[in-house]
Amino acid sequence: MSSYALRLVPALASIAPARWDALANPDPSTINPFLGWAFLQALEESGCVSEQSGWQSLHLIAEDEAGTLVGAVPLYLKSHSLGEYVFDHGWAHAYERAGGQYYPKLQASVPFTPVPGPRLLGKNAEIRALLATGLRSAAFETNASSVHVTFAQDDDIDALVTQGFAHRIDVQYHFHNPGYDSYDDFLASLSSRKRKNLRKERQQAQDGIEIIHLSGDDLKSEHWDAFFAFYQDTGARKWGRPYLNREFFELLHQRMKDQLLLIMARKDDQWIAGALNFIGGDALYGRYWGRSDPRPGLHFELCYHQAVEAAIARGLARVEAGAQGEHKIARGYAPVLTHSAHWFGDAGLHEAVAQYLDHERAMVEQDVIALDGLTPFRKDQDSLSVKPTGD
Repeated sequence: MSSYALRLVPALASIAPARWDALANPDPSTINPFLGWAFLQALEESGCVSEQSGWQSLHLIAEDEAGTLVGAVPLYLKSHSLGEYVFDHGWAHAYERAGGQYYPKLQASVPFTPVPGPRLLGKNAEIRALLATGLRSAAFETNASSVHVTFAQDDDIDALVTQGFAHRIDVQYHFHNPGYDSYDDFLASLSSRKRKNLRKERQQAQDGIEIIHLSGDDLKSEHWDAFFAFYQDTGARKWGRPYLNREFFELLHQRMKDQLLLIMARKDDQWIAGALNFIGGDALYGRYWGRSDPRPGLHFELCYHQAVEAAIARGLARVEAGAQGEHKIARGYAPVLTHSAHWFGDAGLHEAVAQYLDHERAMVEQDVIALDGLTPFRKDQDSLSVKPTGD
C-alpha cells in the first residue's frame, strides 16, 4: 500500500504550473481550460479570489513519500454562497435559524464557473478516494460546517458518495456536434419550422452589424477594453457587482490567448457587444457576455449561434454555454445532467439534506426527459441529450 500525505495549500503560486496541469489536464484531447493553473492562478493573482472576496484559496493536495504531487482539489474556504451556481442558500438559512453556523464552508470548484469537469484530480481511484476522505478532514481542520463539490464528473461522485457525501443533480444545456461539416448541416437536422425560425432570428440579429472572431495575436487591448465594459454592465445587473476585474482578463490574455475566442459585434465602427469563449480539447465553453445595443436576438446570436458555428468549424464535440436557460433548447442545445456532492458535519443537517436530494434527483430526472422532447431536431434524428442514469 502506498503512503501519501495530505495538506492544505493557501496559494496556487506555490505549486509549479506543470505539476498542477499534469493532474488537471493529463489528456490534451480533453483539456478543460478552467482547471488549468493559468486560469485558477489568474483568479488568485488578480484578487478576484481572496479572503476579502469570500473565496479564500485552500487547495487540498496529496504527495507521495518522495514529495511528488499525486492528487489535488481546487478548494476554497467561503464566507458566503455567491458565485457557485449550485444554490444552497435555503440550507444555510435553515441551519442558522436552528442555531447553527453555516459559514465558513469549503467549496471544491472553479470559482464563478459552472463548467463540469474533474474535481478530485488524481491519477487513479485510490487517489480520488484519498482526496474524498481528505475533504472531510479539511472541514474539521478549518472549522467549516460542510464541504460542497460542484459540477463534478462521475468518477468523483462515486468516490464522494462512498465517503458519505449526498449526491445532487441539476440540468444544463449543451450543443452536441456528431460531426457536422458546416452550420448548414446542423440546420438540416432540424425540423422545417425550427430551421426557419433560427434563420429568421439570425438575420434580424445580424442586420447592419459586423461580427468578428478574435483569438491569439488578433486580440488587442481595444477589444478587451470594450468587452470589459460590456461584462461590467451585465455583471452589475445580474449580481449587483461583477465578480471579475480588468486585471483578470489581462492575465488571461497574457497566459491563455490561444485558448480564448472573443466574438465581437460592431456597428458603425463601434463595438456594441461581445461574448468570450474558452477553447478546450473537445469543447467550446461560452462564459461571459455583454452589450451596449439592446437589439433583439443579439445575445442568442453571439452566445449560441456563433458558438455553434465556431465549434463545428474547429471540429469540437460540443458547446457548453453555462448554467440554466431553457431558451437554449430552441437553438439546438440539449439538456444534460450535472452533478455535485455535499457533506455536512452536523449529522442532523446532513440527513435532512440527503433525504431532500433523494426526492429532488427523481424530479430533475423526470424534467430532463420532458425537456428532451422539446429539442428542435427532426423526428428521424436521434436525440443528442444525455439521459438520466439514476443512482
